Amino acid sequence: MREFILYSRKGRTDSNFTTLHDAGRLDVVYECIVASLFLSHGLRRDVVFNAFLSGPPSPPLVLEVDGATLYDVRTDQDTWKDILQETLSRRPHPGVTIRKTGFEALLKEKAKGATIFVLEERGQNVERIDLGNHPVFVLGDHIGLPKTVESFALRHGEKISLGKQPYLAASCITILNFLMDNRRTI
Repeated sequence: MREFILYSRKGRTDSNFTTLHDAGRLDVVYECIVASLFLSHGLRRDVVFNAFLSGPPSPPLVLEVDGATLYDVRTDQDTWKDILQETLSRRPHPGVTIRKTGFEALLKEKAKGATIFVLEERGQNVERIDLGNHPVFVLGDHIGLPKTVESFALRHGEKISLGKQPYLAASCITILNFLMDNRRTI
């Protein structure tokens, strides 16, 4: 089992948008969902992706996509625009839920039985870390994690790095999935 938490500073918390980009960069959330859960011809059933949406009009909301129960999906942006609009309108989609929860409560909930890792370029090299059986990776969107959020997360976990080069959030997730997949086969 592995989980990802993306802190989306401006991600809209209603369904009033025409494009994901104009919805507080929900396109970043979409890209991270695809990177977290999709394989070439299937889904990662052992992954949960969370987007902490802190944009207008009624933050905070947590969007959770659970690979174990997700179905009736494709990887294209239009499909996910529709799914996000449905979910933000409080209409259900299998494997996708939305709830009103603060970041601190979300992280405390996820920390039970898991190891928390905060992605940051100045963290410890991920290749030298035992990620355990249930890692929860916390990362920021295109703006990054607010300092207060990072500080809180670090009270429950440790800072890790994929290197000195800053990568897109979705790329970080792809790299982490690759590393975790390879550790299972060794």
